[in-house]
Amino acid sequence: MKKIILIFAVILTFFGCEKNDDNNNETLPPATQTGAGTFACYVNGKPYIDKSGGWFNCYYQFVEGEYYFSIGGEDENHNLLDQIVLSSNASEIENNIQYLLTCNEPGNYYAEVAFTNQLLGATTCSSSFGTMTITKLDFDNNIVSGNFEFDVIHPNSGEIIQIRDGRFDSLFTQ
Repeated sequence: MKKIILIFAVILTFFGCEKNDDNNNETLPPATQTGAGTFACYVNGKPYIDKSGGWFNCYYQFVEGEYYFSIGGEDENHNLLDQIVLSSNASEIENNIQYLLTCNEPGNYYAEVAFTNQLLGATTCSSSFGTMTITKLDFDNNIVSGNFEFDVIHPNSGEIIQIRDGRFDSLFTQ
C-alpha cells in the first residue's frame, strides 16, 4: 500500500507541474541608473519584463514651451498586459521627486496600459493610486531612470490591476 501511495505521489508531482509561459520563474532586472535599457514590474504579482533590449520609445522633449516625457515597455508574452506607458503632459520631470499618476491632461503625469488580445486599454485616471519617481535624469548622457507603481481598473471586468515594483532605466531623446 505504501508503494502505491508513493508511486501516486510521484506521478502527481510529475504531471501536476504546469507549463510556465507567464514569466513566473523570472525575476525583474535590477534597478539601475546607467541607461541599461530596462523596463519591468510586477502585474498582479507576475513579472512583466520588456525584452526588446532597450529598443522601446523614451523621450523627454521641450515642445512649444512645454516638457513632455514618455517611456513605454512591452511584454508580448504576458497573459494580461501587452504594453505599459508612463508619461507627462506639459510637465517637467526632476530627480528624486515623486509624481502622482492621474489623468492625461496638461500639467499631469499618468500611466496607460494595453490589455493582451483586446482593443481596450486603461489609464490611471480611473484609479486613485499611482506614483512615479525619477531617480536619475542626466542630460549629458541622456539617461533617465525611475520607479513606479499604480493601479488601473479593467474596463470590462472592473478588476483592479496592480502594477508594483516597477523600474526603468533608459536612454532618452530630446
